[in-house]
Amino acid sequence: MNRNLLRFMLGRVVGLVLVLLATSFVVFSAVHLAPGDPVTFLMRGRPITPAAREAITAQYHLDEPFLKQYWMWLTDVLQGDFGRSVQFRQDIGDLVMQKLPLTGFLVGYAMVLILVVGMTLGVVSALRPGFVDKLVLGWTGFSIAIPSYLAGTMLASVFVVKLGWFPGFGGGEGFTDRLWHLTLPAIALALTFAGLLARVTRSAMLDELSREHVEVARSRGVPEGQVIRRHVLRNALGPIVTVIGTMVASLLVATAIVEQTFSIKGIGSMLIGAVTAKDFPVVQALTLLVVAVFLVVNLIVDLLQPLIDPRVTLGGDKR
Repeated sequence: MNRNLLRFMLGRVVGLVLVLLATSFVVFSAVHLAPGDPVTFLMRGRPITPAAREAITAQYHLDEPFLKQYWMWLTDVLQGDFGRSVQFRQDIGDLVMQKLPLTGFLVGYAMVLILVVGMTLGVVSALRPGFVDKLVLGWTGFSIAIPSYLAGTMLASVFVVKLGWFPGFGGGEGFTDRLWHLTLPAIALALTFAGLLARVTRSAMLDELSREHVEVARSRGVPEGQVIRRHVLRNALGPIVTVIGTMVASLLVATAIVEQTFSIKGIGSMLIGAVTAKDFPVVQALTLLVVAVFLVVNLIVDLLQPLIDPRVTLGGDKR
């Protein structure tokens, strides 16, 4: 088992590294695939003096062969040097570290809401057929259909403008103030994902409820609560955890819209600002960050699957 685990982890890590390398190559190549001169593209089309052109060329090694440029850039990235932002004239690593805690708090807050609301509604819907099930299905259909920006706008218009219960912008200072500031953004961010998780939880629970071993446990007089916990919910956690893993990376992307709606200066707003200002080094860094988070989370989910369901092997198949 330890040998299989080591082989599996090694294979997944190698795959993770290869995907990151491929992504980094595509991201780096984009500046050369853009129309026109790379220096003009990096300077966002602004007039540039010969001295500035020479400085940009030296900074990004544009006078070197393409593959050598990529290797030098990748070496710097592996050392934590993503270059300097064209827009802010600051080191990109420092900019990311300044904004990452705020976005991390928002994503974590939204993830808690998604887990609590989504799993609770999914379980209740599966165990209460009839009116309750239809009510939950109606809500999940509504929540999945609402985009995050629309949910954020609606929440802000009601709870900020009309009722004045929450602040309408900013991320707050300190844990309590930040929790207050980010409540509406977290709800707007979590709404669609909570509906999706509720649907997946309901489907997985219904699938397990129809299993023969559940009927056998009930016929033997095992208490219903114990049947649900040990034989239904536990076996249903496999697909639920898989969906949760994909949601983490998706939340990082979705934060861009919500942060713009509530004027939160996090990673999402930074990405939109970089795209608008054509600050390509920042876009490169944030793209790699999102891909890395997605791959790492999926690796963790794969490693958790055999612990959640012993029937699942490290290769992903059920015995």
